[in-house]
Amino acid sequence: MNALKPHDVGYGSDKSGLVWGYRFGPDHAPEPIDCDGALEHLVATQEMQTGTFIWLHFSLSNAASERWMRQHLSLPDSFYDSLHERVGSTRLEMVEDALVAIVHDILFNATFDSASISTVTICLKPQLLVSARLRPLRSVDRLRADVRGGHNLRSSAELLAHLLHEQAEVLSDIVRQSTLRVDAIEDSLLSGQINVSRGELSALRRALVRLQRLLAPEPASLFRLLNRPAAWIAREDLEDLRQAAEEFSAAIGDSTALAERLKLLQEELAAMVSEHINRSLFILTLVTVLALPINVVAGLLGMNVGGIPLAQHSEGFLVVVSGLTVVTAILAYFFLIKRRD
Repeated sequence: MNALKPHDVGYGSDKSGLVWGYRFGPDHAPEPIDCDGALEHLVATQEMQTGTFIWLHFSLSNAASERWMRQHLSLPDSFYDSLHERVGSTRLEMVEDALVAIVHDILFNATFDSASISTVTICLKPQLLVSARLRPLRSVDRLRADVRGGHNLRSSAELLAHLLHEQAEVLSDIVRQSTLRVDAIEDSLLSGQINVSRGELSALRRALVRLQRLLAPEPASLFRLLNRPAAWIAREDLEDLRQAAEEFSAAIGDSTALAERLKLLQEELAAMVSEHINRSLFILTLVTVLALPINVVAGLLGMNVGGIPLAQHSEGFLVVVSGLTVVTAILAYFFLIKRRD
């Protein structure tokens, strides 16, 4: 058995497109394996111990990966067709004696937005699990960290269930982080402070809606699979898959509820902004109307023509100012009464 070299176990891949490979057995911890060792292991099927299987993870950014799989692995055509499909909804289906799954997840980075979703395509057989992705994903890397830590798995179906558990945990983390941000926004809005933009709320809601659109079909697909499972999937593995489906359903439900909260917050923010604009327009209108008498009288008295009233009167300025003050006070009174009503 050949061990992977240190430079082969990162996010890069070897000449065959393999990012990493592991051999699982009931009597030993997971062991790294390369493509040559995997082929030898698959050829010697009759010598395998019960419960022994291998996991091969390929990078689709390496053009050699698909070519190597087609030459050396007996996988359904639907698996290879799925490698070239655009990102769509989750799919799990039985093809002959294999399970083909298209699973979406979040890219392995520190931030999340609606464009950071990628796909891993999986083909599952009793003694083999093949996964292929274009870019690193969080759940796959978390699963690999567990395997490297010595976490053993009894079957390829349990490995798939473990991957789905990790995927549900990633989604739950996203929902928890988004909930904390939404709680802060909600508290500020309830206190009458507008310190958030509608663009931020819209971005959060778009991200959650896109997650739901891509991931919501996954629990239903799992439950359909569990209703008619393959004969080689053990009872314990079916129970693990059922638990993964239930966890995923709960996470999807939480994201749906959070999206509804965001919708209500958007409406509340729009109402507060509208009220603020209306208040500003009212103040601007009030100032304009109160200044109207002064502007009119100033314009009339500023004309250089004869016959201007009170031009020669000793108290003319006082009379004009008093009249303007009375008119302005009357206008202000009526505007304030109207606003109170």
